[in-house]
Amino acid sequence: MAKVIWTPQPKQRIFLSRPESEVFYGGAAGGGKSDAIIVRPLRQVHIPHFRAIIFRKTFPEASQLIDRSLELYKKAFPAAKYNDNKHVWTFPSGAKVYFGSMQHKKDRLKYQGKRFDEINFDELTHFTWDEYSYMFSRNRPGGPGTHVSIAATGNPGGIGHGWVKQRFILSMQPFKRYIARVKVAGREYVKDRVFIPATVFDNPILLNNDPNYIAALAQLPEAERKALLFGDWNTFQGQVFVEWRDDPTHYKDRQWTHVISPFLVPREWKRFRTLDWGYTRPFSVGWWAMDHDGRLYRERELYGCTNEPDRGLRWTPGQVAEKIKEIEDKYYKGIHFRGIADPAIFQRDTGESIAWTFENYGVYWEPGDNKRIPGKMQFHYRLTFDENGYPMMYSFSWNKGFNRTIPTLVYDDHDVEDVDTSGEDHCYDEARYLFMDNPIPAPPSVGITEQPYNPLDTEPVRDHYGFMRA
Repeated sequence: MAKVIWTPQPKQRIFLSRPESEVFYGGAAGGGKSDAIIVRPLRQVHIPHFRAIIFRKTFPEASQLIDRSLELYKKAFPAAKYNDNKHVWTFPSGAKVYFGSMQHKKDRLKYQGKRFDEINFDELTHFTWDEYSYMFSRNRPGGPGTHVSIAATGNPGGIGHGWVKQRFILSMQPFKRYIARVKVAGREYVKDRVFIPATVFDNPILLNNDPNYIAALAQLPEAERKALLFGDWNTFQGQVFVEWRDDPTHYKDRQWTHVISPFLVPREWKRFRTLDWGYTRPFSVGWWAMDHDGRLYRERELYGCTNEPDRGLRWTPGQVAEKIKEIEDKYYKGIHFRGIADPAIFQRDTGESIAWTFENYGVYWEPGDNKRIPGKMQFHYRLTFDENGYPMMYSFSWNKGFNRTIPTLVYDDHDVEDVDTSGEDHCYDEARYLFMDNPIPAPPSVGITEQPYNPLDTEPVRDHYGFMRA
């Protein structure tokens, strides 16, 4: 009888058996994801021309994966050899499994000209979209008979949280195959992907070995606890605006949510138009209304992003101005908007400024206040709920750019009080200019607040988000 080296648990088995060309296995901590990503290449190492790679962000982070491969690969294939200098396993058939890293964005170019039948990412949210998507071009067969695919594991949080959430969580249902059709030169091509959710409760081996692991996760701070214990993609470590709530069941009553159903705004309310300029990265235009209590409503937006996160449309200022005029002629005839924009558009380094180009099209702006930390605090103040569950800012549900990017912003590693500007912060910046133009005082500590929490005590009374009331 053959000796069993490793047996997949139910969710691992699903992950390893899916036929899609792109598979994401993610959620909470402790779901057995790293083991699954290590074992995955072993399905094809009997094919001589098979090549696979397993990525971590840095090689020091990959050391634990390599140590685990030394346990599993050697037991499964005693004749397999590992080259520590080249970080590669060579199997008796000639198949190879590499370990790779992309500490910096430019590092993806190290793999130019290489090909891999199977590409695997461990902790995908540590990678940017550019790093991940570049490897699509490296994912091709070296001969017949291999299954060509990209697979990844990951938890909520990290620099890639936003694009991973958008690609695998928001746009897909768990376990359901998603098909993307692309036409090139008159021919249709199909790529498919799937999301497999996982939590620590899917890993009974871990729970048997360490029954207190759940208690350890439960004692983490609020954001980390929700992300790592329950796989909640709406909150995570490093998230800037932990106040953000988007609950469709509250779109109409407007309590305990920042996203609401669109409504016809009274013409007598004050109106604003905001701009954060971008060309290779997205530009963002927002149309806002202010009610008689000073509460702001993001009515509409023009977000200059391609289908790829944080990739700009490369529209000229004239093209953007023409689109703004088109929208305002269609939806806001006779309504005056006060324009507040990124002060950088008024610079005249070479020739006319971007603001001047806009003026030639009849679209006028005033420079916004770009103080970063006061602006961030105004954002917090606007998002805070009062004792009845009402914030001082809402966004209509059709504002996809704003509603997607604001909750995914993270803190900068070096300037720990500020937003990481390498993230998709364009909607944030243009809204910040408006909030600084209409500042409000810091709210009292009411509504939803985070309190010290001991999960081993009797559960306190909580609202429907799991927060204690102040």
